[in-house]
Amino acid sequence: MEFYTVLSAGLAGLVLLAIVALVRHHGGAYLTWHVYLQGYMKSLFSSRSKEQRILDFVLKHAVPGDPTSVLNAIDKYFSQQEWAMNVGDEKGLILDRVLQEASPSLVLELGTYCGYSAVRMARLLKQGTQILTVEFNRDNADIAHQILQFAGVKDKVQVLEGSSEEVIRQLQKKHAVDTVDFIFIDHWKDRYLPDTKLMEELGLLRKGTVILADNVIFPGAPDYLQYVRSSPKYDCTYYPSHLEYLDAEDGLEKAVYKG
Repeated sequence: MEFYTVLSAGLAGLVLLAIVALVRHHGGAYLTWHVYLQGYMKSLFSSRSKEQRILDFVLKHAVPGDPTSVLNAIDKYFSQQEWAMNVGDEKGLILDRVLQEASPSLVLELGTYCGYSAVRMARLLKQGTQILTVEFNRDNADIAHQILQFAGVKDKVQVLEGSSEEVIRQLQKKHAVDTVDFIFIDHWKDRYLPDTKLMEELGLLRKGTVILADNVIFPGAPDYLQYVRSSPKYDCTYYPSHLEYLDAEDGLEKAVYKG
């Protein structure tokens, strides 16, 4: 009997290790666990949403006016407590490098979420540079406003609420945008291609405009990748990396508009 008890415990341990490995290395399993199951359980016993819990953590652990400390706090929360989709620390270094190489005066971001990537970009840009960041969810936009203010970069960033298509169509008339120098795409993956085509159609891209798209492998944007890589209008570079805070494969695609 004692032998079978030990054997059962050993098998249970192996199964647990296999589950942990699957969850850690397979993005889909990890998202199912953390976003849908673990996130649901946390929200069930909390009066505050995940995004509000992120804000609470930043306000408690980061330094006001220090954007790097805000990024570190968000990275710590997402990697250790509750996963959420943003560019993250590893791919964030690629964003930093591509952004600095482009040295833009006007940045458009599609997909604000809680403001992590807007803070990340704003801290690197010179005074006078403007970031227009688009967020469909009003509650997330409100969280982003507070995080940007706390980080001390609100003077460089304007949060535009609405769908990406709606806001893109308003940029020229409502926000006096001529063309955009740098575009960071990190919203709904099925909007990558139609929004890119819309910006082409409206003349928002100039020769040399840099488009950097996140999550092109996971969850993936195959129609977008096929379009920019096969189009004579773009020079493309792929940056392999990993899904934020995980070992699952992901990457970013840079597409430079040739006009």
